[in-house]
Amino acid sequence: MSHPALVAGATAVVTGGASGIGLASACRFAERGMTVVLVDRREARLEAAAEAVRQAGAPEVMTSAADVSDLAALQALEAEVAGRFGGTDVLMNNAGIQPGSALFGPLEAWEQVFAVNLWGVIHGSRVFAPRMIARGRPGAIVNTGSKQGITTPPGDPAYNTAKAGVKAFSEALAHELRNTEGCAITAHLLIPGFVYTDLTRGDRTKKPSGAWTPEQTADFFIEHMERGDFYILCPDNDVTRELDEKRMAWAMGDIIENRPPLSRWHPDWADRFRDHVAKG
Repeated sequence: MSHPALVAGATAVVTGGASGIGLASACRFAERGMTVVLVDRREARLEAAAEAVRQAGAPEVMTSAADVSDLAALQALEAEVAGRFGGTDVLMNNAGIQPGSALFGPLEAWEQVFAVNLWGVIHGSRVFAPRMIARGRPGAIVNTGSKQGITTPPGDPAYNTAKAGVKAFSEALAHELRNTEGCAITAHLLIPGFVYTDLTRGDRTKKPSGAWTPEQTADFFIEHMERGDFYILCPDNDVTRELDEKRMAWAMGDIIENRPPLSRWHPDWADRFRDHVAKG
C-alpha cells in the first residue's frame, strides 16, 4: 500500500530540510521522483543538502532560507512554490530548535522555541493547506512532534510545551481535513525516538549506540505514513514501542488516578512506576 501523494511528479516541501530527519525524508521523497523544496534558515547548508537530494533522484530541487516563524515569509514561499510547480502535495513541518529552557529562565528561550517549534507548524499548515485542499489532489501534511510533548519529562519545559501544542494542533488538523468535503489531504504526527541529529548531537562526535540515524527514522516514517497511521511513534535502539506505550499510559494515568503531576519522577511513586514498566 502506498500513499497517493508519494508519487513521481508530486512536490514535497520540507522545513528544517538542510540536515537530520528533514534531509533524510527529502531524499526518500526524491527517490520516488518527487520534486523537493528544502526550507531551512541555515542558508549556508542548503546547497549541500540540495545536491544530496538531487543525487537521490529529485527531478528538480528548490531551496529557500525562509524562517518558519515568519508568517509573511511562509506566505511568500507558498506562492512561489505554487507559481513554479503548481502547488504543494506534501508539506513536512519539521523545523525545530532546542536551545534549552528553565521554568523561570530567560523569556527569550521560550519565545524562540514557541516561534519555531509551534508557530512554525501552525503557520505552515494554515498557509499551505487551503491551496492543497482546493487543488483536489491527494496530499499530506506531516508535523514533527516529540515524545517529550506527550510524557513531558522535567528539564526543558519550553520544548515540552511547544511539542505538546504540536500534538494538539495536529489532532485538530486531522479532524478538520477529514471533515472537509472534497479534501484528499491526510495529516500525520511524526513522533521520533532518539535520533542522532544536530538537535541531539551536543558535544558528541559519534552516534550513540542507542540512537537511530535520520535515515532509519525517515524509512520508518514513510512506511507508517503509507499504512495510513496518524501517530507515527518511532522506537530507537534503546526504547521499544512497548516501553513507550507504558510510559505514555502512566503519564495519562496521572490524570485518571489523580496522582501528582509527573509522578514518574516523584520519589513517592518511583517504585510503582518501575513495577508498571516491569509488568508483562
